[in-house]
Amino acid sequence: MTVKNQVQLITYPDSLGGNLKVLNQVLLTHFADIFKGGVHILPPFPSSGDRGFAPKTYLEIEPSFGTWDDIRAIGENFDVLVDLMVNHISKQSVYFQDFLKKGRKSEYADLFITLDKIWEDGEPVQTDIDKMFLRRPLPYSTFNIEETGEEEKVWTTFGKTDPSEQIDLDVKSEKVKQLLTDFFTNFNEQNVKIVRLDAVGYVIKKLGTSCFFVETEIYQFLDWIMDLANSLDIELLPEVHSHYSIQYKLAEHGCWIYDFILPYQILDTLINKSSTTLVDYLKNRPHKQFTMLDCHDGIPVKPDLDELIDTKDARKIVDVCLERGSNLSLILSDEHKAEDGFDVHQIRGTYYSVLNCDDDAYLAARAIQFFAPGVPQVYYVGLLAGENDYENAEKTGDGREINRHNYSVEEIEQSLGKEVVQRLLKLIRFRNEYDAFNGEFKVLDSAKDEVRLSWEKDALYCRLFIDLKTNKSVIYYIDEDGNENRYLL
Repeated sequence: MTVKNQVQLITYPDSLGGNLKVLNQVLLTHFADIFKGGVHILPPFPSSGDRGFAPKTYLEIEPSFGTWDDIRAIGENFDVLVDLMVNHISKQSVYFQDFLKKGRKSEYADLFITLDKIWEDGEPVQTDIDKMFLRRPLPYSTFNIEETGEEEKVWTTFGKTDPSEQIDLDVKSEKVKQLLTDFFTNFNEQNVKIVRLDAVGYVIKKLGTSCFFVETEIYQFLDWIMDLANSLDIELLPEVHSHYSIQYKLAEHGCWIYDFILPYQILDTLINKSSTTLVDYLKNRPHKQFTMLDCHDGIPVKPDLDELIDTKDARKIVDVCLERGSNLSLILSDEHKAEDGFDVHQIRGTYYSVLNCDDDAYLAARAIQFFAPGVPQVYYVGLLAGENDYENAEKTGDGREINRHNYSVEEIEQSLGKEVVQRLLKLIRFRNEYDAFNGEFKVLDSAKDEVRLSWEKDALYCRLFIDLKTNKSVIYYIDEDGNENRYLL
């Protein structure tokens, strides 16, 4: 499997029309030539929470979304990418439910991390926990075993509830390795081409560390799972939100990585009308990346951009986004906040809204994304230039829902009538079809209030020029007849 250097869609299974069947119809009707790179379907599996990210199993599709037949039907025309929450599984899974009933006698007991696997006597030590990168107040949950009445503490990295809905898997266990092998084998049978390893940075738990991206053990696990994926002709995309240097280590290890730095850098460039930091970044970043501006969570800030941004400047950007209706996800661990207390993990809002619904600024942002080397992904809300859904966020109590609007077929068709959406589709077609994007990338010298990027291959070239004073963008390119053309975005 070779990942195509063309634009991919990111969508929930029910966000473009309500289910997988309708999603396929929408794709074939409106976007057949748009998402030539594939479709990332956010978790379509039975789940007990976190909008699919607390899966009960990967062997079935949530019936309200459809069936594996529907996934395979989409896969006939688009490479399908799905998530594997390699760190955890649902509390409601048959595996953990059996453990809750039988405790250590359960055939699945070794799938999970009881605290005696971490601390010899099974008693947590606060000084160890203080060193950890926490996603909830404590890294474990307490459960009562039905048959014995005993209390069991089990590792749970994530989860808003107590006890958590997301139970960590022990990747050192042979039983977990077999389970993951079963899941991947099924993906292969269902024509899944790419698997995103969600939360892979948390899989190794080791005392004295942050329990996040623990070297060298993380590479041993990655090597094992990459070998498994390769044997089934599946590409892997590890998802790690962390200091950019960790991403670069993954790249050096031969992995695809996510460019979680680019969305903020582009935002900073367009708000401050200065390309200085963006230009430096584009000159030095690894090329084997998936790029995005928006996603189902938010625009990453800390820890992804630690040491790349000044927190005083970042606070100003955050304030602008808040004025434009965004909300924030904050860092929990004091140790991981900036010295001045800056604690923004992600900025949550649609990318179109954080750019003040300015069509030219939005097209400029997409143009930079598409010119940055890598496989570009476009989130479904961004595809339709969606605006902040305050009602959804308020109704659910989850700030991320501001950027998770579910579109009916009618709403999709209305959105396609917007000029900004048609301009974006034209730009995606250019990115998909112009062969110079398979050539050599250059960051051209430019004034501080401009962006100049180019791609060259043989006699073809395309050059992007953005005037940050006006947000107007133009692409100069050589056509099939050897003539230079000008494409105003």
